[in-house]
Amino acid sequence: MRFVVPLLLVAAPLLGQQVGFAPSAAARQDSIERALIAVPDTQSARQWTRDLARGPHMAGTPAQAVTRDYVIGLMKGWGLETWTAAYDVFLPQPDTAGLWLISAPGAAPLALSLAEPAVAGDSTSAGPQVPAFNGTAASGDVTGEVVYVGYGLIEDYQTLDSLGISVKGRVVIARYGRSYRGIKAREAERHGALALILYSDPAEDGFVRGDVYPKGPMRPWGGIQRGSVLNPDGDPTTPGWASVPGARRVPFDSLDVPHIPVIPIGYGNAERILTALGGPSVPQAWQGGLPFRYHAGPGPAAAHLKLRVEQGARAMHPIWDTFGMIRGAVYPDQWIVMGAHRDAWGPGAADNVSGTTTVLAAARAFAELAKRGIRPARTIIFATWDAEEWGDVGSTEWVEQMADSLQAHAVVYLNEDDMAAGVNFGGAGSPSLKPLVRAATRAVPALDGSGSLYDAWLAAHHGDSSALALDNMGGGSDFAGFYHHLGIPAAEIGFGGAGGVYHSLYDDYEWMNAFGDPRYLAHRTAAQLVAVILARLANAPVVPFDYAAFGSEMRDLVTDLDSGISLKGWTVSTAPIRTALERFTAAGRAFAAARDSALAAGLPPARAGAATRALMQVERRLTRPQGLTYAGAWFKSLQFASDVDNGYATLAFPSVAEAIRYGDAALTTREIADLAARIDAARAALVEARSALR
Repeated sequence: MRFVVPLLLVAAPLLGQQVGFAPSAAARQDSIERALIAVPDTQSARQWTRDLARGPHMAGTPAQAVTRDYVIGLMKGWGLETWTAAYDVFLPQPDTAGLWLISAPGAAPLALSLAEPAVAGDSTSAGPQVPAFNGTAASGDVTGEVVYVGYGLIEDYQTLDSLGISVKGRVVIARYGRSYRGIKAREAERHGALALILYSDPAEDGFVRGDVYPKGPMRPWGGIQRGSVLNPDGDPTTPGWASVPGARRVPFDSLDVPHIPVIPIGYGNAERILTALGGPSVPQAWQGGLPFRYHAGPGPAAAHLKLRVEQGARAMHPIWDTFGMIRGAVYPDQWIVMGAHRDAWGPGAADNVSGTTTVLAAARAFAELAKRGIRPARTIIFATWDAEEWGDVGSTEWVEQMADSLQAHAVVYLNEDDMAAGVNFGGAGSPSLKPLVRAATRAVPALDGSGSLYDAWLAAHHGDSSALALDNMGGGSDFAGFYHHLGIPAAEIGFGGAGGVYHSLYDDYEWMNAFGDPRYLAHRTAAQLVAVILARLANAPVVPFDYAAFGSEMRDLVTDLDSGISLKGWTVSTAPIRTALERFTAAGRAFAAARDSALAAGLPPARAGAATRALMQVERRLTRPQGLTYAGAWFKSLQFASDVDNGYATLAFPSVAEAIRYGDAALTTREIADLAARIDAARAALVEARSALR
C-alpha cells in the first residue's frame, strides 16, 4: 500500500521537545515525525500477527525458517537492503519427555499428561505444540521423593535447611516467579536434587488473578510455561566468541549447562503432586493459590521423570538473524540498531510476534519516506533475532561476531520484546536515553486517540509526573549483548496488561484478538513511538543523549551501595563514586549547554559527527575488559547487570554490589576506586565531545 503524506505541516504545533536539533531544523524534523507516525496501521499489524503466529516456531525448526523468509520478503519488498546471519548453535530438542506421580510408597505410577489441552474457539490450540521441556536441561531417568522448595531461590533452600529438610537425592518442585528459571535449576543442582519440576502457580498468573483462557486472559489449569534454563548468554559451545564456521567449540561434556532434567507442568498437574506431600506446613510466603494448605515434604509422594534430549552433533541446530537497513544520508558510519526476537515457544503472538511486528512497522515507515527521498541522517538497521528464548543466542552471536564494528559504529540499540499485550505503557533504558523516551511520548497519539501518549501515561498515574519512571535494564532479552557486554546505550518500550499465556500454546492470534490487543492499537502506537525515537536518534546532528540526567540518576543509586555496606558494619566509603558522579553530572550539563549554543549558531556536520563519536565513548568507558568478578567476564558494563543470583533483576554498580554481597570489604574498596576512575574516564569523553563542538 502506498502512503502519501504531506512533508511540511508547519502550521501545526511541534510534536515535542527535540533535543540535539537546531531551532531552525525543528519544523522539518517535526514534519518527518508526522509522516512516520502516519504509516503504522492496525490492519497490517493484525495481518502480520496472523501470519507469524499460525503455529509454534521454536528456534532450530523448519517453522522458524519460514518466519525468516517472511520477514526478509517484506523488508526486501519495501526497498530495504536485506541480509541474514546464520549460526549453528546448541539447541538440544527433546526426544522423550515424561512425568509420573507415585502418590505413596508402593502405589502404581500415574502418568501425568504433558500436553496442553485444546480450548474451545481456539483452532491453534488444537494444532501442533512444542513438547513440555526446558531448553538446555539434561537428559535423565530418575525417581525420588518430592520436596516443595517454594520459588527455588537461594534463601528458600536456607529455609529448608532450618526445617531440617534436605533435597539431596530427591525431586524438587518449584513455582515460577521471583527469579529466572535457570537460577532455580542451578540451585536445585547445587543442593543435590535429582531433578526439577517447574510449575506456574495460579496465584501468579492463573485463576486467582482472573478468569482463565478462553473465558479470560489468565493461564488455564493445563497451561505450561516452557523456557530455557541456560544461565549464560549465547551459545554455550562458544562462550564469548561467535558460533561461525570453523569456530573453536567447548566439548559437550564441559558445557556450562544444567546437569539435571527439568520439566515444566501446569498447575493442574502441580495440584496432584502437592496434595500428596506431607511434612511440615510451608512458610506463609510459600503458600500459593491452589485450594489447600501446601506442605514441604519430603514425600510420601515420589515422582519419576524421564527426559531424553538430543546429544552431541544432533543437538546443534541452525538459527538465522535477519536484517534490513536504510543507509544514512549524512552519517552513514553511525548506526542506530533496532531489534526484536522472532522465535517463540509456541505461536508467540505476544512473545514475540508483537515485537517483530513493531520492527516491521518501523522499517516500513522509514522505507516509505526513503522512497520519497527522505532518508535518515544516520544508518538504521532493523534486526530480528533467532533463539532469544534459549538464552539471547541469536543476538549474542551477532554481537560477538560484529563486536569491533559495533564498537566503532553503533550509537544505540532499541529492543522490543513482548510489548503489545495490554494498554499499560512502560519502558526501560540507559539513564542517558530516558529523557528522550519521555519526550517522544508527547509526539504520538494515545491509544484511544484522545491527547498524546504522554497525557494517557500521566493520567494513569493520577497526574503525578514523578511517577512516570522508566526502569533500568537487567537481564532477559536481546539488549544484553549490546548494553551489558559492549556498553552501547539501549532502551525498550511496550504495553502490558493482565495475562497468563506466557510461553504457552495459548499465546496465539486468538488470544491476542480476544484479550491482548483486540483492536491492535497498542501495536500501532508502539510502532509510532519507536519510529519517533528512531527518527530523533538518527536525525539529530548531535545524538540526543542526556548525561546530566544520567549522572543524577546514577548518583541517587549510590545509596543502595551505602545500605549494603552499613548492613555489613564496614567503614568502607563510597565517597569516591559520589564525587566522580558529581564531576560527571557537571560535565553533562556543560556539554548540553555547549551543544545547544553550537546548534543555534550553525554547527557544521563534520563537527556534529565528531561530537557524536565522542559521546559514543561515554558508556563504553564504563566497561572493563576483564568483566565482573562474580557474574563473569562476559558482563563488562559497570553501570548495570542482571543479578547473578536472580537472572531478571537489575543490579546497579554490579562490580561494587557483588563485592558487598559476597562479604569482601577489601575487594569492595578496590572496586569503588576502579569505578570512580572509570566514571572520570567517561567524563573525559564528555569533555572531548564538548571540544569537538568548537
